[in-house]
Amino acid sequence: MDQTLHYISLYVQYGIIFYAIFLMSSYLILSVISIQALYKYLRIAEYTDHKDLLPSDISPKISLLAPAYNEGLTIVENIRSLLSLHYSDFEVIIINDGSKDDTLIKAIEAYKMVPTDFIVSSDIPCKAIRTVYKSSLPEFSNLLLVDKLNGGKADALNTGVNVSTADYITCIDVDCILEQDSLLKLVKPFIDSEKRVIATGGVIRIINSCEIKNGSITQINVPKNLIARMQVLEYLRAFLLGRMAWGNLSGLLIISGAFGMFDKEIVKAVGGYDSTTVGEDMELVVRMRRYMVEKEIPYCVKFIPDPLCWTEAPENTQILGRQRNRWTRGTVETLWLHRKMFFNPKYGIMGLLSYPYWFFFEFLAPILEFIGIAWMIFATIFNLVNWPYFIAITACVYTFAVMLSMLAILAEEITFYQYKNSRDIWKLVGAGLMEPFLYHPFLVWSAMKGHVDKIKGKKSWGEMTRVGLKST
Repeated sequence: MDQTLHYISLYVQYGIIFYAIFLMSSYLILSVISIQALYKYLRIAEYTDHKDLLPSDISPKISLLAPAYNEGLTIVENIRSLLSLHYSDFEVIIINDGSKDDTLIKAIEAYKMVPTDFIVSSDIPCKAIRTVYKSSLPEFSNLLLVDKLNGGKADALNTGVNVSTADYITCIDVDCILEQDSLLKLVKPFIDSEKRVIATGGVIRIINSCEIKNGSITQINVPKNLIARMQVLEYLRAFLLGRMAWGNLSGLLIISGAFGMFDKEIVKAVGGYDSTTVGEDMELVVRMRRYMVEKEIPYCVKFIPDPLCWTEAPENTQILGRQRNRWTRGTVETLWLHRKMFFNPKYGIMGLLSYPYWFFFEFLAPILEFIGIAWMIFATIFNLVNWPYFIAITACVYTFAVMLSMLAILAEEITFYQYKNSRDIWKLVGAGLMEPFLYHPFLVWSAMKGHVDKIKGKKSWGEMTRVGLKST
C-alpha cells in the first residue's frame, strides 16, 4: 500500500510539473505576441486622429444598449456619461429590466422621459415591453428608456436589439464610464477593414477610487480597496497580455459584456443573445464566429487595446465570489454548447488553439489546482511530501506569477500610462506580491463553487450589489 501511494505521489508531482510548464509557456508566448501587437498598434495610432470620423459621412449610426437592473445608485450619472460621448450619430437605449428599486423613476425624472409610440421589431424573442420612453429635452433627443418585464441581462439586450434603429449595436453595462472617444475607436475597424468585421471590443479598467465629475473621470487612481486593486492587476494581464494576443492571432473568443460593438445583422442572424446561459457575452461571440465559418464568409473580430471603458469592481469577497462563480458557469456552458469546435481544423485558429486554450487553462485549471491542494493535504498527512521539490515548484510558480504581473504593469506604463502617481505603481507592485497567496486561492475556490453550482443546475446571476460611483 505504501509503495502504491509512493508511485501515485510521483505521478501527481510529474503531472503538476508538466502542467505548470505548459501553462507558464502559454502565458509567456501570449505575452510576447501581445507586446509586439501593442507596439505595432501604438505606432499606427500616432498617425491616426479618430476625431476625423466625427463629421464624416462614412460614420455609421450606432445604437448604444445599456441594460439596467437595480442601478438606482448610479443610473443618472451613468446615463449622463453615455450621452456625453463624442460621436456624430448615435442613440442611447436604456433597458430597465424590471428593476425593484428606483432606477426607472430616477431616470424618468432626471431626463424628463415621456411615453412614446415606438414600433419595436420582434426579430428576437424577449420578455414583454411595458413602455418605451423618450426624453422630452431637445438636447437628449437621442435617449430612449425601455421598461420591460424582468428576463435577465441577455433578454434585456435582445430587447435593445429589437428597439435599436442602427446597423451597429454597442452593448455596455450601464454602471460603466466610457472614454469620450470610445465609440470612435471601436467603430473604426468596421469602416477600415477589408474583411467584414462582426465585433470589436476594448480594454476594461477598474474605476474604484477614481474621481468623477459630470459623468467623466477627472482623476485616475489605484483602488484603495485591496480586493479591487488586485482586480486591476488581473484586468491588465487579461487584456494587455492576453486578449491583445488572441486578437492578433484571430482567435479571440470573448468580447467583454461590459463594452463591445457588434454587426446587428449577424447578431440577428444567429438569434441574438442566449438567455439560457449566464455567459451570454462569450457565447454570442463564439456563435457569431461559428456562423461566419460555417457560411464560409470572410470575417474578423478586432480588439482595441486602448482603455475605453471603466467599470466598478467588487470590493468584498461575497460579491466577487458570486461574479466569478457566474463567470465559471458561463465558460462551462459556452464550451459545452460549442464542443464541436474542439481541435476541429474546420474552425482554424479558433478550433485548434483558442478553444483548447480555454478548455485546458480556463476550464481545467481551477479544478486541477483544487485537486493539487487536496492531494497536498493528503500527502502531508501520510508523509508523502517531497519538501525540497514542493518548495522549489512553489517558488517557481510564485516567481512566474509575480513576473507576469510586473510585466503587465510595465506594459501599462510604457503604453497608456493611466496611473500618473508613482505611489499608485508601488501599490500595484505590492498587490502583485501578495496576490498569489491571498487573491488567487479565493478565485480557485469561487470557480470550484461555480462548477458545483453548474452541476446542480443553478441558472441565476446572484445579486451584484454596488457601492456606486461617487461624483465630485
